[in-house]
Amino acid sequence: MDAFERLMHGLSETTDGKITIVNVCTEAGVSRASYYRSPVAQAVKEILEAPQTRRPEPEELRAEVSRLKRAERELRREHASEISELKDIVATYANQIQLLALRNAELEAQNARLVEQLRLTGVKITALHPPPGQSGE
Repeated sequence: MDAFERLMHGLSETTDGKITIVNVCTEAGVSRASYYRSPVAQAVKEILEAPQTRRPEPEELRAEVSRLKRAERELRREHASEISELKDIVATYANQIQLLALRNAELEAQNARLVEQLRLTGVKITALHPPPGQSGE
């Protein structure tokens, strides 16, 4: 029974791990004749025939592990690609913000020069939005 349980849990010691009578006998170190004469044979037969106790074969489990590893690699590759794309977008936005900030500073300086020129000519102007710390005329 211990040999059968090892096979059921995928812990075979001397066989390929398939759940067969030959493997149970090999794992247990008994002949098939001795196995069939023991009460264990009927219990194992009932367990193997019961549909709810079907366990995946080790090959099936290995195939599933391989499939999951491939899927994980693909997800990691997609994730890395998305992160790279987002970093590029952030860098583009940062460059655009920097350009807009520089252009805004240029326009504010140009506006201040024009306001000063108009003030020197005596033209009365009212600023719509005076720069901080200044009031419009």
